Order: sequence, then structure tokens, then C-alpha cells
Amino acid sequence: MVRAGLAAIVGAQPGLEVAGEAGDGAAGLELAARVRPDVVLMDVRMPGVDGLTATARLTAGPDAPRVLVLTTFHQDEYVFEALRAGASGFLLKDSDPAELVAAIRTVAAGEAMLSPAVTRRLIDAFASGRLSAPPEADRRLATLTPRERDVLVEVARGRSNAEIGEALGIATGTVKVHVNALLPKLGARDRVQATIVAYDLGLVRPAR
Repeated sequence: MVRAGLAAIVGAQPGLEVAGEAGDGAAGLELAARVRPDVVLMDVRMPGVDGLTATARLTAGPDAPRVLVLTTFHQDEYVFEALRAGASGFLLKDSDPAELVAAIRTVAAGEAMLSPAVTRRLIDAFASGRLSAPPEADRRLATLTPRERDVLVEVARGRSNAEIGEALGIATGTVKVHVNALLPKLGARDRVQATIVAYDLGLVRPAR
């Protein structure tokens, strides 16, 4: 019933198409390999291959789809494991339809999507030492240009490319170029890992 409801919401949106549905992780992996979707909505708890394992396998391959994890569970371990597995976003199932659609469009555009509650947990986890930056992040930070460092700080503050462009007085397209350049320099897979690096190295401090 939940899956049918999600499919109905997504299928009714302009520019979005439901490529397929699967009832467990193994079937989802097989279906994704066949239809090659842009975005996968992934549940955490499923029979057989769970959503976290399926996410890790999906994102490990070339031209991997973006994965948006949906769950009724919001314990820290699910959030962190989903992000470590390669998820681009994490959204609770009680989010309203508009938030779901916006999240799909956000991750499809190559950006990370975390609900405000999840973002708060991520920052708190960093502050408590449960999360750490990728190895050699300090050395890699030195490879950033001054503008890339400015962009990284804004990314860590949770701003979109458009908001970063407005804050720094540069075009949105230029922001995207800087983000795409700084991620591999930091050894970060996505904006979420880049955010962890920024907090870990003291470029941004958790709000108190």
C-alpha cells in the first residue's frame, strides 16, 4: 500500500516517471540494472536484501543512480549507515508529498537531500565524534582554491547551489563547477561527506 501510494504521488508529477517497483532489495537491484533509473526510492527494512545493503550495491557501480532512502525509522544508526552506503538523501515516510517530490528533484539534480531533523543528527554526530572526515582530509583541504573553500563552507551550511551563488555573488552554474571540483579533491563522494570534512576541519562550527 505504501509503495502504491508513493508511485501514485510520483507518477502524477510533471517531468517524473515511475520506471518500476520492487518489493525487496534483491528484486530492486535486478530491476535497477534493467531499467537504469535516475533516482531510486529505497526503504530501509525489507525482506532478504535490506535497503542499506541494496543501496551500497547500487551506488558502487558506474553511472549509479541517486538513492533517496525513505523510512519510518529515524534512529541515528539508520541515518549514518544509509549515508555511508552511498545514499544521496534520507527522508522520513511521514514527510508530506510536496517534500517527497522536492527531495526527488534535488537528488536527481546531483545534490544531497536531508530532512532538517536528519541534518541536526548529522551535525550532532560529528560534534560527539561518531562521524569523522575521510582519511587525509586535512592535506586535501590544502588543494582547494580560495573560492572552492568558500563554496565548501556554504555547502556545509546546507545551502543550495542557487543560495550559494547569491551569497558569494557568482552564477549558479559556476557554483556547480566549484562543487564538482572540490569533491574529488577532498576524497568526498557527495555534499554530505564534504559537510563532514568542513565541520571536522573547523571551517564551520555546529550551532549551539
